[in-house]
Amino acid sequence: MEQMLAAWRPRMLSVLRIMAALLFMEHGLMKLFAFPLPQPGVPEPLPTILYAAAIIEIAGGALIALGLFTRPAAFICAGEMAIGYFTAHASHGFWPAANGGDAAILFCFVFLYIAVAGPGSWSIDAASSSRTR
Repeated sequence: MEQMLAAWRPRMLSVLRIMAALLFMEHGLMKLFAFPLPQPGVPEPLPTILYAAAIIEIAGGALIALGLFTRPAAFICAGEMAIGYFTAHASHGFWPAANGGDAAILFCFVFLYIAVAGPGSWSIDAASSSRTR
């Protein structure tokens, strides 16, 4: 059983990377394009800081989902989530579930993990590194 699970480890890292990135992209698309629907609590017009966050979420999420420049993109997205948590959530109370920041914390640490662990086996980064060997 351990051997089978170990064989799937890089693939499941890819699944985690892809799903987290697609969910992350959705937040940027909601801010910038109100797609699939407007993000609750986002003012119109979009303040510059939220515009920048939306660009990072869409571009960074796309890069991470594809597994292209995964480590630096994940590191930048983790930083954006840390900043987002402390600027938008922490002032509303200590507990993340109560201040609405639990997703920001989770994205931050998932992206930090991906920045350290790499993209997994199903990625453009992995395909290009195996071609250069």
